[in-house]
Amino acid sequence: MEQQISKSEASLPPTLVVGPDEAARMTAHSRSGIYKAIAAGELRSFKTGKRRMILVRELELWINRIASENAR
Repeated sequence: MEQQISKSEASLPPTLVVGPDEAARMTAHSRSGIYKAIAAGELRSFKTGKRRMILVRELELWINRIASENAR
């Protein structure tokens, strides 16, 4: 089943960064799991002001690495 995209959504630029809550939602991990991966150096992030941010491409690299390491 395809998801329909409205014209306004189609014209939005791609998301470049997300916070830990959105990263958890995107990867089906818990928020604390995201912070543990950051603390362990497995997932790169940065702070801007008081906000912790994760580049979407770093999130993709991390989840792909986990998938390949744990593939059966």
